[in-house]
Amino acid sequence: MLSFKKDNISSFLMKPKIGISIGDINGIGPEIVIKTFLNKKLFEICTPIVYGHTSIISYYLDILNIQNIDFQIIENPECAVEGQVNIIHCWDNEAQIDIGQATNIAGEYALKAITLCTQDTLAQKIDAMITAPIHKKNISNQIPFSGHTEYITQQVNVKESLMFMISKQLRVGLVSNHIALKDVVGKITENIILEKLQIINHSLQKDFDIEKPRIAVLGLNPHNGEEGIMGKEEQTIIRPAIEKAWKKHKISALGPFSADGFFGAKKYLEFDATLAMYHDQGLIPFKTLSFGKGVNFTAGLPIIRTSPDHGTGFDIAGKNIANERSFKAALIAAIEIKKSREKHLQIKHNNF
Repeated sequence: MLSFKKDNISSFLMKPKIGISIGDINGIGPEIVIKTFLNKKLFEICTPIVYGHTSIISYYLDILNIQNIDFQIIENPECAVEGQVNIIHCWDNEAQIDIGQATNIAGEYALKAITLCTQDTLAQKIDAMITAPIHKKNISNQIPFSGHTEYITQQVNVKESLMFMISKQLRVGLVSNHIALKDVVGKITENIILEKLQIINHSLQKDFDIEKPRIAVLGLNPHNGEEGIMGKEEQTIIRPAIEKAWKKHKISALGPFSADGFFGAKKYLEFDATLAMYHDQGLIPFKTLSFGKGVNFTAGLPIIRTSPDHGTGFDIAGKNIANERSFKAALIAAIEIKKSREKHLQIKHNNF
């Protein structure tokens, strides 16, 4: 039986502690973090904890000519002070910053920040984490690394997660994430589609408070393969997975839909989420409709992790023109998902 302690109930009333991994120190990550918390109202709904180093924040405050922001160094999340930006040092020395440049040392620091932030979130020292943009190649020079989603999923010891792009307009999940297009077909199996449908369905219920989700599933080939002329995956893999999702798990999934017509006709408005087969199939329409306002959420994890929908922005780093809107959206989404999970947990408790 679920044990529901008084401490858990009282924590619902506390401001959530939100961990923020600093990202690539040569990109726009530090700038958008600083600009986000110039909005003092955000301190009313959360306590931010930046995983990085004060030297990074001080450097960018100076070049951006920003002064009206309070921050302090803390040793661990338990020491976080409300109403301020708290900073946990993830390395000992001051970092060398080369604005707009991809460097190995920036990748090393980014990885340290991600790892410590993930560990503290998993240990429930913080309530959710937001990852500022990183440069994958910098980190790949140290360890095999294809992206935040895959790395964090591995760190929390989960077999499968879901890259879930969310905005006010639509939600798009991916069957395959950061892999070469030539490898996509080998990744598309009946079992993996079924697993992703289970994750997306559960996330819609638990993280977005949608009791009976409706999920659209896209085909793989142009025009759904034209009845096998341009591919048979829709007939032999995708449709059977959709049917099994209903028969085995009562998941309301429909499709497969031809991706071009689906988005062109705005069919996504009829569903709570869409499951795409590969990265660009889902992210091109998503970013066309939501770029700068969207959020990358990793569904299927025991922790909450979100990020903005853009990259490091090396070309505009340090120029004081980076827009923090997507990062702020990631922050708000993390807080809202936390509230939804708490509500879901409380309902389960009340039913016992």
